[in-house]
Amino acid sequence: MSNLSPNAIKVLERRYFSRDEQGNLTEDAEMMFRRVAKSVAAAEAKFDPAADCAKWEEAFFSLMDGLKFMPNSPTLMNAGKPLGQLSACFVLPVGDSMEEIFDSVKNAALIHKSGGGTGFSFSRLRSEGSAVRSTGGVASGPVSFMRVFNAATEAVKQGGTRRGANMGILRVDHPDVLRFIDCKRDNSDITNFNISVGLTESFMSAVKAGGEYDLIDPRTKEPVKKLNAAEVFAKLVDSAWQNGEPGIIFLDRINRDNPVPHLGEIESTNPCGEQPLLPYESCNLGSINLNAVVVSKDGRAEVDYGELGRITDLAVRFLDDVIEINKYPLPEIEEKTLLTRKIGLGVMGFADMLFQLGIPYDSPEAVALAEGVMSFIKARSRRMSRQLAAERGVFPAWEGSLWQERGEPMRNATTTTIAPTGTISILCGASSGIEPLFAISFVRNVMDDDELPEVNPVFERAAREGGFYSADLMRKIAREGTLAHIAEIPRGVRRVFVTAHDISPAAHIDMQSAFQRHTDNAVSKTVNFVNSATLEDVREAFMLAYESGCKGVTIYRDGSRDSQVLNIGAVNRKEEPKVEQRITPRPRPGVTRGITEKIRIGCGNLYVTVNYDDQGICEVFANLGRAGGCPSQSEAASRLISIALRSGVEVDEIVGQLKGIRCHSTLRQMREKGLTVLSCPDAIGKVIEKVAKEQHFGPFTEKDPKAEQNAPETAAIDLPEDGEGCCPFEALNEEAKKNGECPECGERMEHEGGCVVCRNCGYSKCG
Repeated sequence: MSNLSPNAIKVLERRYFSRDEQGNLTEDAEMMFRRVAKSVAAAEAKFDPAADCAKWEEAFFSLMDGLKFMPNSPTLMNAGKPLGQLSACFVLPVGDSMEEIFDSVKNAALIHKSGGGTGFSFSRLRSEGSAVRSTGGVASGPVSFMRVFNAATEAVKQGGTRRGANMGILRVDHPDVLRFIDCKRDNSDITNFNISVGLTESFMSAVKAGGEYDLIDPRTKEPVKKLNAAEVFAKLVDSAWQNGEPGIIFLDRINRDNPVPHLGEIESTNPCGEQPLLPYESCNLGSINLNAVVVSKDGRAEVDYGELGRITDLAVRFLDDVIEINKYPLPEIEEKTLLTRKIGLGVMGFADMLFQLGIPYDSPEAVALAEGVMSFIKARSRRMSRQLAAERGVFPAWEGSLWQERGEPMRNATTTTIAPTGTISILCGASSGIEPLFAISFVRNVMDDDELPEVNPVFERAAREGGFYSADLMRKIAREGTLAHIAEIPRGVRRVFVTAHDISPAAHIDMQSAFQRHTDNAVSKTVNFVNSATLEDVREAFMLAYESGCKGVTIYRDGSRDSQVLNIGAVNRKEEPKVEQRITPRPRPGVTRGITEKIRIGCGNLYVTVNYDDQGICEVFANLGRAGGCPSQSEAASRLISIALRSGVEVDEIVGQLKGIRCHSTLRQMREKGLTVLSCPDAIGKVIEKVAKEQHFGPFTEKDPKAEQNAPETAAIDLPEDGEGCCPFEALNEEAKKNGECPECGERMEHEGGCVVCRNCGYSKCG
């Protein structure tokens, strides 16, 4: 039986375990791993009717149950179930016509509902203001359509467990590149996308030379304008310094390593940037827990390469079997995926491995270990893919591929990828991907308002063996966020147990490039900067990533977003840590005045009551009539809105969060029944707005009534038919997100692997 932590079990119960129609759990960890193993092992009979599927089931089960390897989350969630969609990474094309654009919106919604994340290149779209011959009008441009994709993603919840995530990429030579660089300056805009600019070799040469480069019309393929490359690069640097977006990817470098160039050009990656894919291609990922292959020999810790090889062989076979049993969300995706049979085997627990071996993350020894471990996995995974090719045949697009040129029969066009592993690393009790640890110790608040320090187990063991462990010291470490200046800890221990902000950006990139040299696809990693980092620091990191062979880079400067993530200690080390202040709502007044308005929605009649006193609006009630609907959600929203109002949140901020939220039940009936609102929250927001205007409460700004009348209708996408997503009061979580807290459990989140992850409950911004 696997040695799962209480936190891992909590994440599994919340996100992974099967439930019955009443929402009751119907499996535990052993049953989940058995379900997945049995389902995947059944593929063996497809290749050999006499195959011992039970043997492979046991081998796969032991791999997962022993926490030595984990597949990507959709495989854990969906294997052996009717949905059966097992891949995490997809790329969809976006063509330059209204039909192609909205086909992609619809297809993305289907993928998100099935549990996957999508990447898009918007580089084929003509620039904003370009002529549209068919209508005589002008084009909206890539950024405008990204907002359409973003809104569709907001409306679809992935299988009830995962929020949709996207990557948006635009080539640096697209005429709208400057608009694209700025499109996420506002942290509340296009929130369901990570964005990256696709840089070319010619652009980077122009940056170095200080020269100009051409912007190319995507429709005519002709130059339309010139820009100074150094100035565009400086704008990229400035935007990344401001809030971490956009990232950059090196398109020519990615296509240089494209194993199947005869099938087309790679334009985009998955949401975290580690998996470049052709249009309509998908890839299933899995990660080896490196922490599990460190053994003690003669009193010294070392890497057990024999065990690492055994795990790698089994993992490659597992992932190839997943391709065979997968139920793909679109026929085009099935066709393209089966042509190349790409898999992405990566690692997690690298920081834990370094701790066990006594090697500092930012040292030449760590880089050498990274190269040694990943070169071994790359060679061993390719050997296993060749073995599977002998047993099952090469991937169908092998003829014409780089593998044919090399004379190597391969079952899989690619075998290795370094993914973030945010949630699955929690299950394994391991550090995420190849990231350094964000904190050695942090404080988790428990129900009785006590503070419980959680400490990295390797450090705790070292502290106890060294005789300097104490609960007070662990709390001090949590406050400081680093061991660097804590004199009670021996210098040698401090040197080994470095964390993300102890490590220079150059050392982060050295590690990323070390893994990239032995990875077929790409490496997902965040390069962390302290808050005081300069624009020049970021520029140097971008250039170093280019010069050291990385395929892309994502940076994050501590404290640079409103949605600050797990921040142990002060953002600026010159400042004292800020004391968190609690806001207490004012008591409900004894006497109130107000109105009640009846509004027709998709579920029936909604009665919205808005009460106020001399200080302003103080409470809201929303009740549904006998037709049904979602009364518990309406009551929850009403209570939260009332608390927010009595806590001093401006009424226009609340209205802005509620208005515009859509419910498919209401939208379906708008024309038929003449409904005037989009959802329960939209109705509540409009009644609050009406009262605020009539009573002149707060800094409420009058809206242009024509603007609302001219608002675009919802895109025609296939929405779920099972009530999923009805009345999603997700806007109420936005304040939590802005403060860097997990919108689901309230704990602080971490930037890692090009994403934002909650290590407490497993929530991930990137799905």
